[in-house]
Amino acid sequence: MTRPHYGVRGDGPVLLVVPGGAGHPGGLDAMTEPLTAHFTVVTYDPLGLAHGRLGLPVEEQRVEKWSEGAWRVLQEVLPDGESAYVFGASSGGITALDLLARHPERLRHVVAHEPPVVDVLPDAARQHAMFADVCDTYRRAGLQAAGARMAAGLEEKEPSPLPTEGQPPSEEETLATPMAVFLSRVLQPFSSHKPDLSALKAAPLTLAAGVDSRGGLLHRTASVTAELTGSRFAEFPGGHVGALEHPREFGARLMKALRGLGGQ
Repeated sequence: MTRPHYGVRGDGPVLLVVPGGAGHPGGLDAMTEPLTAHFTVVTYDPLGLAHGRLGLPVEEQRVEKWSEGAWRVLQEVLPDGESAYVFGASSGGITALDLLARHPERLRHVVAHEPPVVDVLPDAARQHAMFADVCDTYRRAGLQAAGARMAAGLEEKEPSPLPTEGQPPSEEETLATPMAVFLSRVLQPFSSHKPDLSALKAAPLTLAAGVDSRGGLLHRTASVTAELTGSRFAEFPGGHVGALEHPREFGARLMKALRGLGGQ
């Protein structure tokens, strides 16, 4: 079994960070650096994309594989008798929910930011079809077209016509960037995942969404999941990528939520 890829910085109780997209942690340092004064920040890289594996073959991903990998990371870094905080965003948020459902015994508090768990919604079938269309768009017309289709879907708007210059990406192009890996290997299986809502009830959990995401799909998935599980719900600075847009403010809000001070 391949050893999981992760980085460790800081001192204090363990905070496991599970990035979104294809799990590449790039860009998160500005958010996590101030947290290293309070936590041992362990950043999980599920596919090893930041550890020399970008460009190598990647099979279709499963939530369970990521969450079991995250559990193996915790087993390596957690001192005996201690429990961990967990933060996951987007696909990493789905992973964090699955990790909490499977292994609650050593998790102190979990914050899942805008997990695309559309199965909790009354219009789940329509949203599954939207994400399938995003993936089909990528295969037909590439990154730009798929990104535009997904942005419209997340804002719950009608998609614009596909750009005529789009063309199918090669396998080499698909494996060359984290975003392309996400669209081709992660998005559809993760957005199709059904969270174990019964296992998440009464769990130490906060669902979070960006203030700029109000009225959008992933603000709904977060708030509805919180309602269905009886969990806290908190709004964070920015939108879906608030950790990149407002890193310091986002990190400060995360620390409050992790310590149970930030629900609403």
